[in-house]
Amino acid sequence: MDLPRPLNPLDKSAQYVKGVGPAKFKLLNKLGIKTVRDLLFHFPRRHEDRSNFLPISEIKHSPGEFHTIKGIIRSSSVFKTKTKINIFQLAVSDSTGTVYAVWFNQPYMKKYFKVGDAIILYGKVNQYKRLQINVPEYEIISNDDDPTIHAGRIVPVYPLCENLRQRMLRSAIYSCVDEFSVYIQDYLPEAVRKDQRLMDLKNAISGAHFPKDFQVLKDARHRIVFDEFFSLQAALALKKAHIKLKAKGWPHNIEKELLAYFDKSLPFNLTQAQKNAIDRIKKDMSSIRPMHRLLQGEVGSGKTVVAMHAVVISMQSGWQSVVMAPTEMLAEQHFASFNKFLSQFGVRAGLLKSSLPVKEKSAVKNSIKAGDIDVVVGTHSLIEEDVEFKNLSLVIIDEQHKFGVAQRLKVTKKASNPDVLVMTATPIPRTLALTVYGGLDISIIDELPLGRKPVRTFLFKEAERDEVYDFMRSQVSLGRQVFVVYPLIDETQKPAGDLFEKPLSLKAAAKMYDNFKEKIFPDLRIGIVHGRMNAQDRNTVVQAFRQGLIDILVSTIIIEVGIDMPNASVMVIEHAERFGLSQLHQMRGRIGRSTHQSYCMLLADAKTENSKMRVEAMLETNNGFKIAEYDLKIRGPGDFLGVRQSGLPEFKMANLLTDANILEEARRAAYTVVKSDPELDNFENRLLKQELLRDKYAGNSGDIQG
Repeated sequence: MDLPRPLNPLDKSAQYVKGVGPAKFKLLNKLGIKTVRDLLFHFPRRHEDRSNFLPISEIKHSPGEFHTIKGIIRSSSVFKTKTKINIFQLAVSDSTGTVYAVWFNQPYMKKYFKVGDAIILYGKVNQYKRLQINVPEYEIISNDDDPTIHAGRIVPVYPLCENLRQRMLRSAIYSCVDEFSVYIQDYLPEAVRKDQRLMDLKNAISGAHFPKDFQVLKDARHRIVFDEFFSLQAALALKKAHIKLKAKGWPHNIEKELLAYFDKSLPFNLTQAQKNAIDRIKKDMSSIRPMHRLLQGEVGSGKTVVAMHAVVISMQSGWQSVVMAPTEMLAEQHFASFNKFLSQFGVRAGLLKSSLPVKEKSAVKNSIKAGDIDVVVGTHSLIEEDVEFKNLSLVIIDEQHKFGVAQRLKVTKKASNPDVLVMTATPIPRTLALTVYGGLDISIIDELPLGRKPVRTFLFKEAERDEVYDFMRSQVSLGRQVFVVYPLIDETQKPAGDLFEKPLSLKAAAKMYDNFKEKIFPDLRIGIVHGRMNAQDRNTVVQAFRQGLIDILVSTIIIEVGIDMPNASVMVIEHAERFGLSQLHQMRGRIGRSTHQSYCMLLADAKTENSKMRVEAMLETNNGFKIAEYDLKIRGPGDFLGVRQSGLPEFKMANLLTDANILEEARRAAYTVVKSDPELDNFENRLLKQELLRDKYAGNSGDIQG
């Protein structure tokens, strides 16, 4: 008979921590705190230095500032002001003077204090008719050897929820650390702790809450940040090791002659960066282990043709591929490109999208199941349960950050361990790439095709609008085409972004389309495309623009991805301050796709600090990775990727912007451990394995892109 395992004290309910109880436990639940472990790892958002005592005579010289004093209670009283406000006050003095501590509408406070008690006060000093501190933090000293919690030390300040008071939470965590830190097991292998010169975990937890000095706080924080990064990187390393050592994939046949013939058929030469990515993909796909690769590249850098090589390799082996795109417009463009370049090599392409008529959609699904389609291109429709493949060996996800975690996993589950290639035109800073995509091999296309010129970007104010219109006309006269993008379709739509103007003052695509046709450019050919149009009408407009039948295309953010128009040389973005930096860079990437010089013209009135930073970044650089670094600083990691989509783990203390060096060290250490012990079966790694399993089942390991 198996005996039940004893409960780890850290997994006990936080309700039984001294000073909590049932009522306060319900408040802690709102912060996600249910166990003792949760309480121990609910770290302060900051610390305040309340350890330096000033004589009362000195604090009167700095009204409006926060100070800590130590004295004796000389009197206490409760009285009402003329406006009927109850005031409780203490007179506290030391050898240099007296100060009055004041609390508003809290007469019950009188029962907590006795005349003659020694007390520490911390708060904002004010000089009215007399010197006072309003609503101070306090600590009654019953014995000089007793530890202080709320004043007279470096004091933690915690994230709170409604009805939960700082003093109550601080006291509960102090009791929790005092009673339960003895049960904390240091799961980091000793060799890692020594190599990194890390504080032991028990002292780190204590020091992160109630440090003796700021050096202890710094060392404690370093240890906890290292742990957060190390745990994630170890999980990523284990997943990668499993793929490389155990997972059985689809070893493809590589017919070099056919691939060489395909390269010769292209109307352009591949860049060296494209060739390098293709070589890595060939090696991955010929392996018995499944490919898990991220392909990063600027807008227009040629990721699609790299993906085509992977599709050809899959087809050579008699197997199927799937390409999932976030929008119908992008899916339609991929489908057209695959047909154009691959049909001559026998690759049969199919298109599956939600707007297809039911009968046509059913026919496509039947062809996929029968194996009559080699590569199916589609949108979210691909993850429907009735989409079945005969022999799917390759999954390609384009603009993968536009999909949710569950959606990405669903399409990869259409086959057993398929090769997976995820692509993004949004450059990702290294810290984020290591955190979210650390389980993937990464290829970067950092070259633009030969002959491309960097897009020149300019900022215009409203008063300079006519200059923009004149320039648009001059480019059209040279045979070029123009995009004009608006944040709204019409004036009834709720605007997004930094709002300083009334919605009706924003220019909208529909109205400006009419103005362009009737007043501003009556002699030019104007088109419009937006998300409310049905797919057929939208495709008709896009094709007309591609064929040169439209001079100026008015649009919304829908053209952020999926439109490849080499003849378009001007991108005008109205109300540019209202778009995200990544969106602005993506839209700029719609032009500059030929040997013609291209121009991005921002019409903007940036008023917030963030909107100014976005516009300045666009003017400063065309480099996608620099843009991404700016964007990460402006928005933070969660918003940069989209918390729902990214699977970005929630760190309690680590900061991807400021702790990049610790991330690098933690990653290096984690991969070293896993390389030497891929199953973590060695004795020195047993606690690490338990911790990673606990994190996995607690849902804390994040989506590691797999």
